[in-house]
Amino acid sequence: MELNDYQKAALATAIYPQEKKIIYPLIGLAGETGEVADKIKKEIRDRNSEFGTDSRREIAKEIGDVMWYLASLANDLGYTLDEIAKMNIEKIQSRQHRDKIHGDGDNR
Repeated sequence: MELNDYQKAALATAIYPQEKKIIYPLIGLAGETGEVADKIKKEIRDRNSEFGTDSRREIAKEIGDVMWYLASLANDLGYTLDEIAKMNIEKIQSRQHRDKIHGDGDNR
């Protein structure tokens, strides 16, 4: 599936108050990212970081929820996922080309 196709399909299920656009998917993104982290934490704690097939699938489902909120947030900001992905690759490649992968700061 292509990113923009996913975004269109995700947006067809996006039901939240438009006066809360941007903030609503941001809160959802934070929550779902926390769920991914929590599932991974429990694998480390309870299963010695084994990450079996079932646990990987459950984590993947949570990553899907992260994607849904990313798709909604990008849309609310006026971007497609393809545009976001392209901007990110250009940024990372520029840092690599300029030997600025390491370090901190958004505009290095």
